[in-house]
Amino acid sequence: MPRNARTPRDRSSGPAVHSEGRRPSASGRPTHGDSSASRTPARITAPALPPVTDFSELDLPPAILAELGNQGITAPFPIQAATLPNTLSGRDVLGRGRTGSGKTLAFGLALLARNAGRRAEPRRPLALVLVPTRELAQQVTDALTPYADAVRLRLTTVVGGMSLSRQANALKRGVEVLVATPGRLADLIERGDCDLGRVEITVLDEADQMADMGFLPQVTRLLGQVAPGGQRMLFSATLDRDVDRLVRRFLQDPITHSVDPSAGAVTTMEHHLLHVTEAAKLDATAHIGARDGRVIMFVGMKHAADRLARKLLANGVRAAALHGGRTQSQRNRTLEAFRSGDVTVLVATNVAARGIHVDDLDLVVNVDPPTDHKDYLHRGGRTARAGASGTVVTLVLPNQRREMDRLMTAAGISPTTTRVQPGDSELARITGARTPSGVPITLQAAAGSRAPSSEGRGSGGRGSSGRSGGRRRPRHETAGRTGRSPAAAAR
Repeated sequence: MPRNARTPRDRSSGPAVHSEGRRPSASGRPTHGDSSASRTPARITAPALPPVTDFSELDLPPAILAELGNQGITAPFPIQAATLPNTLSGRDVLGRGRTGSGKTLAFGLALLARNAGRRAEPRRPLALVLVPTRELAQQVTDALTPYADAVRLRLTTVVGGMSLSRQANALKRGVEVLVATPGRLADLIERGDCDLGRVEITVLDEADQMADMGFLPQVTRLLGQVAPGGQRMLFSATLDRDVDRLVRRFLQDPITHSVDPSAGAVTTMEHHLLHVTEAAKLDATAHIGARDGRVIMFVGMKHAADRLARKLLANGVRAAALHGGRTQSQRNRTLEAFRSGDVTVLVATNVAARGIHVDDLDLVVNVDPPTDHKDYLHRGGRTARAGASGTVVTLVLPNQRREMDRLMTAAGISPTTTRVQPGDSELARITGARTPSGVPITLQAAAGSRAPSSEGRGSGGRGSSGRSGGRRRPRHETAGRTGRSPAAAAR
């Protein structure tokens, strides 16, 4: 743990001094022979620590600093620079920033640094990261694994879609860091396979989506089971009334930091509303899909994703569907095919609007406009990550124009509006569209049967990730392990 760490609730003390041979816990309290470890210190307000300009200014373990260099990450993003000095000292943090702003390392480096050298008992993790979807859980796991390995911490993911017994066995062996969706974690606790009583650092990532998906009652119950007086961090792209209720209940004297105060719109992202007729919409979509480069296309329903993927394949576009009706292994294979370039168009429902990171993705298309401005922001957050540029395009039918104008206003975005049709120069200029080959394609990744799960439930809560013990990486995680771009800092 960094030598300048303070106890999470002792806001006025200076650097903690620990007697030799007594390694402090993640809460700053000695773990050996300290009868006061279960008591909650007084809550005293203290000013925020100033931001840093370089990771070397932080008291991170040398192994983590070395791994940052190995990953090509040379300087912190704003949310990391502002929050890490405080999270490393044990402060509660409320971080608001759009997807791709660097939230994962903002909480992850502190969580790992403050647990470095500790060992968890069987079934009793020391740190918990709660996320709303399987894909986000996997993204957090992938982003933190190199740093967890560097400081010899065991990290395990528990999500929907695979074997419950494998996850139970991993917890039985002992893991220091647990990344989980609420539903599966609740199952494991109910079975007696997990006990949160030793968790002293808790992170809620994408808290607004947890609220939108109806997880708040479950999240509240889970937070009530972690160790009292521990450190809590909440990160969210948007803050509404439900999230604010969580903040007031579980965060104590938090440091608050906001990136992109416009709630998601960034200067590196272009926004376009493309007015099309219903008769021309499918052909326009196929032309966009035939562009040179990958694109995520969002639709509203699972059956619509499957239908559009089939139509694109029939037009010679390498497309695959991603939604909550697929098993986790099918979703993993589809994402890997998209990342590798075997699939160039990912047709997704909102299950992919959060938690999907693909380097160098410069276009997102809303084939079906979202119904909520928060969904728009999170869909768009798949591009323009880590300071890169990107374009978000929404296809708008005549009867959708008024509603889309209201949604853009709620999102704080001033889009460019253009009337387009398949094959015209404006569509090509904005999206890179071109005429598809028309030669049908059959893809292994696009096949795959449906699993009987609902869109919301299947994305968040029941199953397993495929990371059985936290130290071994499944086959679908190995690609891209080396040669990562600096954009990995935003994961």
